[in-house]
Amino acid sequence: MEIKFDVVALGELLIDFTANGTSSQGNGLFEACPGGAPCNVLAMLRKLNKTCAFVGKVGDDMFGRLLKNTIVEAGIHADALVMDTETPTTLAFVQTFPNGDRDFSFYRQPGADMMLTEEELPLDTIRAARIFHFGTLSMTHPGVRNATVKAVAAAKEGGALISFDPNLRPPLWGSLDDAREAIAWGLGQCDILKIADNELEFMTGETDFVKGAAILHAQYPNIMILNVTAGPDGSYSFYGEEEPVYVPSFTLGGTIETTGAGDTFCASVLNFVLENGMTGLTAADRRSMLRFANAAAYIVTTRKGAIRSMPQRGEVEPLLAANRSARPSIVSPE
Repeated sequence: MEIKFDVVALGELLIDFTANGTSSQGNGLFEACPGGAPCNVLAMLRKLNKTCAFVGKVGDDMFGRLLKNTIVEAGIHADALVMDTETPTTLAFVQTFPNGDRDFSFYRQPGADMMLTEEELPLDTIRAARIFHFGTLSMTHPGVRNATVKAVAAAKEGGALISFDPNLRPPLWGSLDDAREAIAWGLGQCDILKIADNELEFMTGETDFVKGAAILHAQYPNIMILNVTAGPDGSYSFYGEEEPVYVPSFTLGGTIETTGAGDTFCASVLNFVLENGMTGLTAADRRSMLRFANAAAYIVTTRKGAIRSMPQRGEVEPLLAANRSARPSIVSPE
């Protein structure tokens, strides 16, 4: 019998090269940080003691082997990680700005993550998920897009909840119309949505989160929990016809970079769902969900990289206890 996993994620696993000072000769130094949004999510879930499996492809090269060793060390089930002997591991160079935000330059023409095929999917593993999580980087090219569609169908066959994070990266799309189409498909499949403020505006044309969320709920009634992240401005949770809830971010200083913050937030929400279910959530429940997710996301911004930087529960809870004054609130539509 196939082992049941709390969360199975499909998508990119890559190296984030982040700036790390200069050499004695004045040359820029970069730190090779294992990353990739779906595996970042799993790495945080492992810190919260959830069982996880990853589905994806890396190159059979020094970077691919580093990535495989990293996720195995993190406790992520890696039997479904395919090692591609012909296509190199995808790389991303991360430019960090003074406010901690960042820009990406991808080396992915092609990269191994986009070469995953339907035939390589571990369908029994996917059907064994309680939650199946994916984004849109696995939908930028036809082969891996077909694999993603088949994986989502298999997860639904197994009774999994579907989690989706658009994780829009415009440079990786031939056209933004293709990106919008892929995000729309994902929105139509998911039960749990984590969407960033810029992605909400991209899909709805709205900068008002309440109005934008209302548009998505009307178009995609399948979405049960819809969370919007707004970086230093906090996060919002929309849940059916219930009042939206807002929780401010933790702005305590020390931010180095924001890579992995959204994934940490997403994982914390999935952990909440695994422990509390999806039905009958009160405003207080959702405040608690957002406070933990915001705190965990803040901690990871004070560290470099993502997979190896995820906080333990024992780091998040003291931060919450020490900052009770961060008052969550109900957001009233205009």
